[in-house]
Amino acid sequence: MPATDDEIREKYLERAIRELNHFTRDLQGCNSCPRGNLMPVLGSGHPQADVLLLKHAPTPAEVEEGVAFYGRAGTALMKSLKRLDIDPLVVYGTLCVKCPVADSSLAAPECVARLVEEIAIVQPKIVVVMGPEALDVLNELQLPLAREVREEYGMIQHLTPSVDALYVPDIDRSLDEESAKREFWRAFRVLGEWWSEFPPY
Repeated sequence: MPATDDEIREKYLERAIRELNHFTRDLQGCNSCPRGNLMPVLGSGHPQADVLLLKHAPTPAEVEEGVAFYGRAGTALMKSLKRLDIDPLVVYGTLCVKCPVADSSLAAPECVARLVEEIAIVQPKIVVVMGPEALDVLNELQLPLAREVREEYGMIQHLTPSVDALYVPDIDRSLDEESAKREFWRAFRVLGEWWSEFPPY
């Protein structure tokens, strides 16, 4: 008897959870970056999220908790998602540089390239790229069939045939100054327009 749509979705979700758990174990056991005894900062959110938020490197709060988007940026983004009527349960957030290294340039290229695997597991419909450093990493990743994402705030672009991209300012640099906050919001709210036109299936 053929499986129902719900059963198929459940199987895909189970697989994504299993693959993310394996990805996390590999990440925690990696010794390529000079991070001492500090643990990598892990992505968080739904394993099959429609929206993937991407920052470049962790803040001290994220390093302390070991979770991406923990602290001020996460709180600000939760409020922004609520204003846009986007359920946080359809969002996954991660970092290009997952290891808490003194300087993000010390991160091993093969570790940064793990982002390809993470995107393949989550299979988002859109990647929200925050800041020029994250954009540079994404454009250098060589995702299958990827196009270069231009440095234009608030414009929906095609990353691959099945994944869009939205480039916005770096959230961490936008929180301390009113005009920077407004610039972030102007670009980020385009996600709400994209989401409202997204088919509910």
